This record gives sequence, structure tokens and C-alpha cells, in this order.
Amino acid sequence: MTAASPTSIGPATSPAQRAAAGLSIVVPVYNEGAGLARFHDHLVAIARQLRAQRGLATEVVYVDDGSRDDSLAVASGLPAEALDVQVVSLSRNFGKEAALLAGLDHARFGAVLFMDGDGQHPPALVPKLVGHWLDDGYDVVYTAKAHRANESWSKRFAVRQFYKLINYSSRHPIPEDAGDFRLLSPRAADALRKLPERNRFFKGLASWIGFRQLRIDYEPAPRAHGTTTWSLWGLIGLSVEGLTSFSVAPLRLAALLGLMLALAALLFGASILWETFFNGKSVPGYPSLVVGLMVLGGVQLIMIGIMGEYIGKILSEIKARPVYFVAEHSIRNAQGMQTPQTDGEAPRAAAE
Repeated sequence: MTAASPTSIGPATSPAQRAAAGLSIVVPVYNEGAGLARFHDHLVAIARQLRAQRGLATEVVYVDDGSRDDSLAVASGLPAEALDVQVVSLSRNFGKEAALLAGLDHARFGAVLFMDGDGQHPPALVPKLVGHWLDDGYDVVYTAKAHRANESWSKRFAVRQFYKLINYSSRHPIPEDAGDFRLLSPRAADALRKLPERNRFFKGLASWIGFRQLRIDYEPAPRAHGTTTWSLWGLIGLSVEGLTSFSVAPLRLAALLGLMLALAALLFGASILWETFFNGKSVPGYPSLVVGLMVLGGVQLIMIGIMGEYIGKILSEIKARPVYFVAEHSIRNAQGMQTPQTDGEAPRAAAE
């Protein structure tokens, strides 16, 4: 089954016309083999409900991002009951942003819903997201954590500062605490596919495309198994990726810091001249000189590092490497037909 034309499905159409486009559920998978079968059972129940109540055809696209466990084998053996099953295996671990793009590229139906397979994104919330798309005509229905009471003060503070910095003087602010669990209408999904950059920050891109967007607060469920694969440095790296991809705030802050230091140096120089010519005191010696050089040298290195991050992004875009390569690809529809593909395809180019 193929989706209807994305541009022909807008707010003016009826819920039945929107439902004719179908729904692709994209699930990036990395070492989730232990709980994938249980998660799939929840999706099958949701797919039956959507088909019975909405007449909505559904598929799930599992993107194995170079898992080290049996995730690929488990995903390949999941039954195609009530929904079609695609399994896309990447040639190595390219990261979650690449896995999301691979799922978007391989989605065969109109609307696309992104969610994690670790159980923290509750499948029971899917019909609610679909309802806001079909009944209310929203193009992007995204979820956000209702609160962060279970997190440490330092993490909550860091998250607030991150969103303040990335949204600094931004015309298209990224909603605070929004996650990857969201539904895109056919035209919103088509718009996201057209974005050419290779350094991708999914939360920012999904907000930047515009259209009618709705926020849904929810309580994340505990992980069904295992522990998070995100380390502190991984989260810092993702934050830097988002900042340099969607904001020039670091450059502006670096320029402001340089201006403040230049002003401080000017005032300090004026005070030295005053002390020398009017009070007859000697010019301060080496300690003040050394401290001043160290401060200026440190600030310059920080500014060079910030500029280097942006230059690195430019270099990555110029090289135009594909964001991912597919090692294996299989499709099983709800009637049991299977079409395996191992063609090493890379449908789109985007940076690693």
C-alpha cells in the first residue's frame, strides 16, 4: 500500500480522508532485544484498535541501529499481525538521529509516528495522538514530559539553561521538554524529508517546519528492561549538536564576552594611567600582567573552540556523506508476504 499525496491531505479534508493515508510507526532500536516482543504485542493491539475504529492501515518500521544483542533477529521474527512490519538494519551504529531519518525514508504510509521501543513512550497514548491528527487536523502532535520531579536538581537546571540558550533570539523556539515521541501528518512528514542538512537535530527540525502543532504532556513510564544507553558525554554531545545546528547563541555570547573583556581592559588601562600620572604610583608588575594574559588567552581559546564547532558543521555538509547505509531490509505485510532486500541502499544523504 502506498500513501496518498501529502499535499492533498490537509485540515480541510475529513477524518476518513486523512485516515486513507495510513500510519507508519518508526521505532529506532539499539540493544532492545529483551523487550521488543512485548512492545510489539502492544503495537499489534493498538493497530487492531485503529483499524476497527478508524479504518487506519498501520505499519511499524523497526530500525536496528547496529545493535550488539539479538535485536535484529527478534525484530525479523515478529509477526505481521494487524500491521505490516518493516525491519531496516543499518550497517553499523550511526546514532539515533540517523535511525530516525532511516525510518522516515522507509515509511510507506502518509503519517509518521516516532517512538522508542524501551517502553517509556506508552503505546496506549498512540490513539490519542492519532485522534488529534484525524479529528482536529493537527499536523504535528508532540509529547513532552509533564515534569522532571524524579530528576536531580543539577539535571533540571542544565535542561532549563539548554533551552534558554538554544531559543535565545530564535524565531522558531523549540518547545521545552519535548521529546522524539510525536506524530507528523503526511504533509509535515513530507516537509521533514525535504530538509537537506546532514547534521540533524530531530526535535528542532520537527518544530522548525511549522504547520499546526499541539503539545501533549505525559508521564514517561519506567524502562521495560535494561538501562539507558545515554551517557553524560553523550547527552553533552547531543546538546552541542542541537545548539550548533539551530542557534548562533554561542557565537553571540562569545562576541559579548570579548566585548566585555575589551571594556574591562580599557577601564583597567585608564586606571593605571590615572595612578601613574596623577597619584605618582608605579605601574603594577608581573602578577597582573600574567593574570591578564591567562584570562585573555583562555577566552580566545574558548572562542576558537566555538568557531571550530561551526566550521566542523560546514565541513560535514560539504563532504555530503550519507547519514547511514542499510545492510538488510525486509518487509512483511499483514497477509504474511515477505520481500527481503540486502542491497546496501542509502536513500538519502545526511551527515553522520
